[in-house]
Amino acid sequence: MGAREPAVNQRVLVVDDDADLRQLFEVALAQKGFRVTLAESGDAALSALAAEPIDAVVTDLQMRGMDGIELARRVAEGWPHLPLLVVTAYGSIPSAVGAMRAGAYDFLTKPVDFDALHLSLRRGIEHMSLRREVQRLRQSLAHAQRYDELVGESAEMRALFDMVGRIAAVHSSVLLCGETGTGKGLVARVLHRQSPRAAGPFVVVNCAALPATLLESELFGHERGAFTDAKGKRTGLFVEASGGTLFLDEVGTLPLELQPKLLRAIEDRVVRPLGSNQEVAVDVRVVAATNIDLEAAAVEGRFREDLFFRLNVIQLSLPPLRERDGDALLLAQRFIDQLAPRFGKTVSGMTEAVAEKMMTYPWPGNVRELHNCIERAVALTRYDRLAVDDLPDRMRAHQTTLLVEELERAEAWLSIDEVERQYILRVLQALDGNRSETARVLGVDRRTLYRKLIRYGVRSSSDGQQD
Repeated sequence: MGAREPAVNQRVLVVDDDADLRQLFEVALAQKGFRVTLAESGDAALSALAAEPIDAVVTDLQMRGMDGIELARRVAEGWPHLPLLVVTAYGSIPSAVGAMRAGAYDFLTKPVDFDALHLSLRRGIEHMSLRREVQRLRQSLAHAQRYDELVGESAEMRALFDMVGRIAAVHSSVLLCGETGTGKGLVARVLHRQSPRAAGPFVVVNCAALPATLLESELFGHERGAFTDAKGKRTGLFVEASGGTLFLDEVGTLPLELQPKLLRAIEDRVVRPLGSNQEVAVDVRVVAATNIDLEAAAVEGRFREDLFFRLNVIQLSLPPLRERDGDALLLAQRFIDQLAPRFGKTVSGMTEAVAEKMMTYPWPGNVRELHNCIERAVALTRYDRLAVDDLPDRMRAHQTTLLVEELERAEAWLSIDEVERQYILRVLQALDGNRSETARVLGVDRRTLYRKLIRYGVRSSSDGQQD
């Protein structure tokens, strides 16, 4: 594979006290697509750097006045992200090594191989560009810390930060809405930490994790002998959260028979443990989270309407990662910085190809999927930057060309059914025929997907497709 040509706006500063050599470099680099600025001395080079944007420097080692080593040191001090290449004779290689210690990016020996020079320049510019991007990301991360653990630069996240700051100071119930993996639990913790209740407990209840009988005991507590195996008294989580925040995760799965008792606990601020005749006063702020449409569930009778309104005093919708322009890269760098020390790795960033995948992949699992992806990549990588080979199969297989763009170029418009068919088959192909994973990405159950594939004439799993 040939070397990629530089962008037209990449300017190289050539420093040499030999006019003929300067001319030779100018012609050779211009043929490679670079714009060239010439300087006859180290002092002239520093003046040129101060006068115009430069993308790379090529300097002779032995020059009258300021030599290449001193110039490398001055460039490293004043322009730390600017790659500088030193050109030296064979006998001066130890001096070239000294220049690299002073800050030079690379060195080449005379006579210069201009193909090698072009390759070294391209790599140096790309490397320094990535270093600048990593620095920018880290500066953005430092700025984002004022929002506690929430990170993002997109307009959607800035709006979320603003709402979190305003909501945290009040005591009203909050309903967090959003897809799985968007960080509802993290937002709940931030709301608690920034609230006047921060010194109190933050108690989490996963409403989907326990059957109704155990969940009632978990929430409200029980007396000894209240039911089989109740061998002692238990304080419920409402009481444990008193003075702080109670986070009801996946509240849409709460059994209907428990919902009236939850409603009364929130409205009257009292709970009655199972088997007890005594009510216990509680002082909690309730934050609930759901990935389903609770309002629709209330209309359909699957969730109490009065409880929905009580939980939905303030609603905060979390945007999916695919709608957070640029945040995937920001979060990926944050996760790299967090995970690299855990795995004993020196990973500092990612290649351009990985960055492109991060920006174009739709992230159906949102931030949780991104974190898992980076954890896998950091654990497996053998390099100091994540490479495409380190990514999960589904990301490597993802095509950046959008189906919608292809349909817009089609000669005739297609029906909704045909668009759906093409999209389902595209996802199935990208995931190497894995039907379970395809169903998860599409957000449908496997039986629905299987029925559609049968209608499309796709072979069953017994005929070689993966399940």
